[in-house]
Amino acid sequence: MGKRRYHHGDLRGALLDAAEELVRERGPAGWSLREASARVGVSPSAAYHHFSSRDALVRALSVRVLARLGERMAEADAAAWRDDARRRLVAACRAYVRWALDDPAVARLAFGAAARDPGTAVHPHPHDVIDAELDRLAEAGELSAAARPAAEFAVWAAVHGVATLLTDGLMALDPPQAADLQTERVVQAVLTGLTRETAPPGTWPAARSTHTERRAARARERGRGEA
Repeated sequence: MGKRRYHHGDLRGALLDAAEELVRERGPAGWSLREASARVGVSPSAAYHHFSSRDALVRALSVRVLARLGERMAEADAAAWRDDARRRLVAACRAYVRWALDDPAVARLAFGAAARDPGTAVHPHPHDVIDAELDRLAEAGELSAAARPAAEFAVWAAVHGVATLLTDGLMALDPPQAADLQTERVVQAVLTGLTRETAPPGTWPAARSTHTERRAARARERGRGEA
């Protein structure tokens, strides 16, 4: 795309928009903060008022697009069967895979910077959408108390695997609706496995991510505030 002049007050948002365009055109790594600045018609020094470096811009863009994914999943979840947590979870996971297929370069960027930066907060986070439906399944007795801990990582691993295989060209499905069916099959298979699994002696390994660490830190802060 050509250079477009910057005429409004939200320079931060304009730089994020420009960076997102550059990611789609060149991939997550093939552009600079200077190029994003030029695209909106401002100097790099003006951009530095909002982002101290290209990495800072990338992290902010990752947060924005991950939150967008969370919103898309939550909308699909809410539009699904109201009283069927399995169907709601499947709908949210379909939205995850479709998003990655619709915007593969941006998806790769999002699961790079923001996913690994403990200093970024994402709302709604895609993991929270998955968590909520698994909690509903547990409350309804469809998922045992022993199977619930870290079940979101089992679901995420399966769904992210489908998305990655498709976007990287390691698996092909035609027509596009076949991706929905494959996602549903994977999610249903994981849920069936979780309902039938036998726990090892002791407990399952405690899986963690930067998102779970952020949640734990917020919980500790709330606990200190209530003490």
